[in-house]
Amino acid sequence: MTEPDAHRRRRAHGALETRVLAALHEAGGPVTAGWVQEHLAAGLAYTTVMTVLGRLLAKKAVTRRREGRSFVWLPAADEAGLAALKMRRVLDGEQDRRAVLASFITALPEGDERLLRELLEHTEGDG
Repeated sequence: MTEPDAHRRRRAHGALETRVLAALHEAGGPVTAGWVQEHLAAGLAYTTVMTVLGRLLAKKAVTRRREGRSFVWLPAADEAGLAALKMRRVLDGEQDRRAVLASFITALPEGDERLLRELLEHTEGDG
């Protein structure tokens, strides 16, 4: 597989994971993989949905619990927590974390930069 093909496949997996997480949030409670499959209405195979849920479980983006003979699935965090998880995943995929973070911070609007500084100061005070 060539490098661009691998990148497209990762992007497709990421897009599908995002859609599955969105469906779980819309559900508002625990749902089965079959419910997710039906809700996405994209002609996805049940095994594909299970694979995506398994990947999300490994990434700690979802939780599951047994109900009867199957599992029910829930998002592990609210929307803000999931956005933070995505940001960490992007950062973890980069070689030079310092450069990525520096670029991110310098591109923030002034109000967001101020908020980030306040949050960092608050976090440092807790430690």
